[in-house]
Amino acid sequence: MKVIICGAGQVGWQIARHLSGELNDVTVVDNNPDLVRRATETLDVQGIAGFASYPDVLERAGARDADMIIAATYSDEVNMVTCQVAHSVFGIQRKIARLRSKSYLNAIYSDLYRREHLPIDVVISPEREVAAAAMRRLSAPSAFDTETFMDGQAQLVGLSVDEESPVINTPLRQLTDLFSTLRAIVVGIRREGTLFAPEPGDQIFAGDECYVFCHVDDVNRTMEVFGKTQKKQDRVVIVGGGNVGLEVARALEEHKTRIHAKVIERDRRNAERAAEALERTIVLHGDGLDAGLLAEAGIARADAMLAVTDDDRTNMLAAVRAKAEGCRLAIALINDPTLVALMPPLGIDAYINPRATTVSSILRHIRHGRVRQVYSIGDAEAEVIEAEVLSTSPMAGQRLRDIDFPEGVLVGAVRKQGKVVRPTGELRIEEGDVIAIFAMADDVPEVERLMQVSIDFF
Repeated sequence: MKVIICGAGQVGWQIARHLSGELNDVTVVDNNPDLVRRATETLDVQGIAGFASYPDVLERAGARDADMIIAATYSDEVNMVTCQVAHSVFGIQRKIARLRSKSYLNAIYSDLYRREHLPIDVVISPEREVAAAAMRRLSAPSAFDTETFMDGQAQLVGLSVDEESPVINTPLRQLTDLFSTLRAIVVGIRREGTLFAPEPGDQIFAGDECYVFCHVDDVNRTMEVFGKTQKKQDRVVIVGGGNVGLEVARALEEHKTRIHAKVIERDRRNAERAAEALERTIVLHGDGLDAGLLAEAGIARADAMLAVTDDDRTNMLAAVRAKAEGCRLAIALINDPTLVALMPPLGIDAYINPRATTVSSILRHIRHGRVRQVYSIGDAEAEVIEAEVLSTSPMAGQRLRDIDFPEGVLVGAVRKQGKVVRPTGELRIEEGDVIAIFAMADDVPEVERLMQVSIDFF
């Protein structure tokens, strides 16, 4: 497949990394020559320096025979015009645009994105993706990572293993025997910074970070097995009232159970805008690092604090200060993946990576075919792919134990006739089943071959 990626920032670079690694023909376009050079020197991609919305630049990028264009520059307007030019001039079939402005995302204006108006097939909103990720974090406060699959029937949770955890030094095979009715599978373990797909004989050690795929009804029991407790989040403090903070506050106001939220925003204009947009949320103007202001917001009694400013270091310091003041759960928005290793030493409970959430959302649409969902783990180290099994798939009609999966691949769950079941070696995979697979990055192309996604779409 030939893909043009407009914007060589963090999101564009990660998408290019994924697609070029899967032997697609990728061209990156950006008006910053340094970013283009970084992409061409580190990835197997072509690069064009220029404005993505200019027809002559897109032509040099190979738009006349491109299958897809992804507009992920920092400008909404450039992304929109790029998709229009790609459609009107070059007839590119699939167009994805990243849009940030709330006005462009308003549901009452959704008719704007029709082929006869602005021909954008998929609109990705980083703020909405991050807000959704924040809500998932709050729903599973004992997990450092979480994502839902299979229409909400299954969930991936990331759990840190401490010295008191009951599962320490226990082989995974023995866990399966001890909890035979628990619909949960450990699909990935990060140990000393390295992520891998475990074997049945592998043990879990203190300090490990485990990715567990489980039925949504068994999440609480899975938490208990790992020694984690769940607590309802009634009081939340949000540090940062910009686009992300405002979106999170709105989501909290719309939550089915009443959550008392307070927002702290340093910029007066943003604080006033948040105060006007929110109905039940108290907005405080000031520095989220100020101990006095945090005390006024009731941080000591808060069940959780979300630091979602546009500065990673501010978010980390705000989370550390909140924990020092007595907040039970501190979650920080972190763009730079190299800072994630500092989370445990600083006592920060969880983090949200907006780049990873946006990349996962875009990948879900890139992998079109019968792929229903894709979730990128860590720094693009692995993916969880949910897809429907086709009749042409090598998996169809076979038992799981007989399918030749690569070593870095594990099946997390299977849904048959609307019911999510725990995968066992004897389980037979049939056409129409939905399967969720954890795969290390190098093994993703082989997983797609097994699913016959590329043949179905391309």
